[in-house]
Amino acid sequence: MSIKIDLEKCMGCGRCVEACPGNLLGQNADGRVFIRQERDCWGCGSCLKECPFGVIQYFLGADIGGRGAVFSIKKENSALCWQITDRNQNCREIRVDSREANRY
Repeated sequence: MSIKIDLEKCMGCGRCVEACPGNLLGQNADGRVFIRQERDCWGCGSCLKECPFGVIQYFLGADIGGRGAVFSIKKENSALCWQITDRNQNCREIRVDSREANRY
């Protein structure tokens, strides 16, 4: 699993950098985020959950059943909006109350 970062949408808030438990994200001179070593990312999702702009996406490769889709999360008030977009640009969306997202 690897992440994709849309640098044009990045607002440079740094929330994803602070959230990354592996210290894999950094910010360039413009404040925009980048990943230091993609191969080191273990896919915890912390950066996706913290980005309020939906800038970071996971590439879901065929090896995990994603067939080239991308997964992103956007925040809307107390909801997390999970979006999966396939290779044909078809988008599926799941809304989760962020206060309930980590309950088991």
